[in-house]
Amino acid sequence: MPFPDINPIAFALGPFFGIGPLEIRWYALGYLFGVGLGAAYGYLLLANTRLWAKGKPPFPAQDIWDFAFWTMLAIVIGGRAGYVLFYNLPYYLANPTEIINTLDGGMSFHGGMLGLVLAVILFTRSKQGNLLSGLDLIASVSTIGIFLVRIANFINAELYGAPTTLPWGVVFPTDPDQTARHPSQLYEAALEGLLLFLVIRIFTHVFYSLRRPGMVAGIFGIGYGLSRIAVEFVRLPDSQLGYLFGGWFTMGMLLSLPLVLGGIGLVVFAATRKQSTLREPGHV
Repeated sequence: MPFPDINPIAFALGPFFGIGPLEIRWYALGYLFGVGLGAAYGYLLLANTRLWAKGKPPFPAQDIWDFAFWTMLAIVIGGRAGYVLFYNLPYYLANPTEIINTLDGGMSFHGGMLGLVLAVILFTRSKQGNLLSGLDLIASVSTIGIFLVRIANFINAELYGAPTTLPWGVVFPTDPDQTARHPSQLYEAALEGLLLFLVIRIFTHVFYSLRRPGMVAGIFGIGYGLSRIAVEFVRLPDSQLGYLFGGWFTMGMLLSLPLVLGGIGLVVFAATRKQSTLREPGHV
C-alpha cells in the first residue's frame, strides 16, 4: 500500500515580526489533544461518584484541569528523560546540550509513564486522596493519548515495522529500503489505544472496578505490556540498540515486562482486599 499523502506539519502560523513561520505538527497535536480529551473524560469519571469506593474519587472533578497541566509537564519531561536514559545514553553523555533538543524526535513511552505516575502520586497526595485510585484514574484515560500519538507516529512515518508481504504492508517515505512494512504504529493504536480503552471501560462501568483501588491500573499495566510486547515482534528495534542479547528481544519488550508483572501484582492485591462498600451520595 502506498503511504497516504499527509504532511507531518498540520498547519503553520506566522511569520510573526519576521520570525517563523511556526510549524504545528500532528505529533504535538496528538499530545495536546490526548491530554485535553483525557482530562475531559477524567472529569466525567470523577464526577460520577457511584463509580468509586464509598463514593469518593481521588480528588474533586474540578481539579482535573490543574492535574492536566501537571500531566503534560510529566509526560514531556519523563518521556524525554526516558529516551535519553533507556535508548541513547552514550550519545547524550557525549553531547549533553542535545538532551533538550526534541526537534530530532526521541520520546519514550515508558519514561513518560514513569513521569506520569510520579505526577499522579504527588497531585493525589496534595489532595489527600487515595493514591491507587489516582493511578486507576490515569489508567482509565491515558489510552486516549496513546491512540492519538500512535496515529501521529504513523503520519510522521516513524517507528514502522519489519518488512512484510501482507496486503496491508505500507511503503513509508522515510524508509531507505522502500519496501512494504508492517504499519506497527496502527497496530499499537488499535491494541494499546482503542481496544484497551474499551476493555477498561467495561471494567469501570460494568464491573465497577474503580471501587477496588489498584484494579484498573493493574489491568492497564497488563494490557499495555502484553500489547507492546506482541507488536515488538513485527516492529523494527530502535536503531541505536538493535536486538538485545543478540536475538529477537528488544528494549521495548524489556521495559514492558515490569508493567505486566506490576499489573498482575496490582490486580491480585485489589482483588484480595476486602471491597469497600459503596455509599450513595447523600447517605450517611
